[in-house]
Amino acid sequence: MRNRSPKHIISRMSEQIRSNEALKKILYNTSWLFADRIIRMGIGVIVIIWIARYLGPEQFGIYNYAIAFVALFTAVSTLGLDHIVVREIVRQPDKKDEIVGSALLMRFLASVITVVLISLIIFLLRPDDALTRMMVIIIASAMIFQSFEVIDFWFQSQVQSKYTVIAKNAAFLFISGVHIGLILSEASLIAFAIARLGEMFLFAVGLVFLYRYSGSALRKLRFRLKQATHLLRDSWPLILSGIMVMLYMRIDQVMLGEMIGDTSVGIYSAAIRLTEVWFFIPTAILISVFPNIIETKKKDEGLYYRRLQRLYTTLTWMAIAIALVVMFLANPVIRVLYGQEFQAAGSVLVISIWAGVFVFQGLTRSKWLVAENLQKYTYFFTGIGVIINIILNLILIPKYEASGAAIATLITQFTVVIPAPFLFKKTRLSSVMILQSFLFKK
Repeated sequence: MRNRSPKHIISRMSEQIRSNEALKKILYNTSWLFADRIIRMGIGVIVIIWIARYLGPEQFGIYNYAIAFVALFTAVSTLGLDHIVVREIVRQPDKKDEIVGSALLMRFLASVITVVLISLIIFLLRPDDALTRMMVIIIASAMIFQSFEVIDFWFQSQVQSKYTVIAKNAAFLFISGVHIGLILSEASLIAFAIARLGEMFLFAVGLVFLYRYSGSALRKLRFRLKQATHLLRDSWPLILSGIMVMLYMRIDQVMLGEMIGDTSVGIYSAAIRLTEVWFFIPTAILISVFPNIIETKKKDEGLYYRRLQRLYTTLTWMAIAIALVVMFLANPVIRVLYGQEFQAAGSVLVISIWAGVFVFQGLTRSKWLVAENLQKYTYFFTGIGVIINIILNLILIPKYEASGAAIATLITQFTVVIPAPFLFKKTRLSSVMILQSFLFKK
């Protein structure tokens, strides 16, 4: 009889890990990413809750309105290059300096143009609100330093995310201390926006230093128009879909601010923070697994799809387990963490946490689309999502305020992840695999 004792199973798993270098590399990389998110989740949630309690719903709402407004334009500044750069470095490692150099310059120029665009739009939208305008402009300026994230794509392609984790957390821990100092010294709201900008600056400096430490150097990077054109040819659908994604992910906060007021944005944001804190799980796993998935596809198509299905199922049920726990604890958690002023956020959290199930699935599906070079389809079904989200927000926000925005987001996430891809023959398989994941298909 086969030995199925826990000790034997653990021993077998350990043996398989030791004998599989690719698996060891993935697990090592994933452990760094989990460490990153655990630190940021632990310290970050405490700090943001402290900031929320200090600022109160109205000023916390202004802070999050500014972040959400800037986020609407993020896809323009990033040019949708994230997954494309990783894929191209894996495919053409000998052209690494051209790929990274071309992507970096394009990201930098796009970021500068985007900051100017954001500044003009917020002046037109809120001509009499100097505080919100200043918050938006300061936070938007961080995009310029975020262009150095291209260096992170190199580390991702080599499954060496520890360098990015070090850079991010050094900046994060330092600025967390700054945030605490600002609270204790009773600083103004503007000071918190400047601190956010400072974090991105320190992150960029850290990435450049660690890039050199890893044996590379910025001086070796080269811009090639042919390479830039090639990257943009594949990334333009992701730019459009990224705009769409940010619209249905962040337009709710902007619409709440314009239709109801900044206090409602603060209530909604308090709940959303506790929903989004779990998104590190699929992000960490997928960053580590993505290069290996591409390699598997080259060797064995059947194994490639079996691993993809296993990934869908695992992440789906992780998300469901999280949603069940959070749903039952939502109200007491909000009351303990944020205080009585934010009590209305409990009902928002009960709804918004279920959107996480579809976020987990959607992040996995996005990797499959890139691996299959089908990313252009994301434009169509995220476009459907934007239309649905805006219509639902217009209907639900006036009646249910923050809870209405949460309902609109939940329905939108479901639509984009499952029904929308069914409309296209080449993407229909992803919806089938996601539905099978609910049935524990492996």
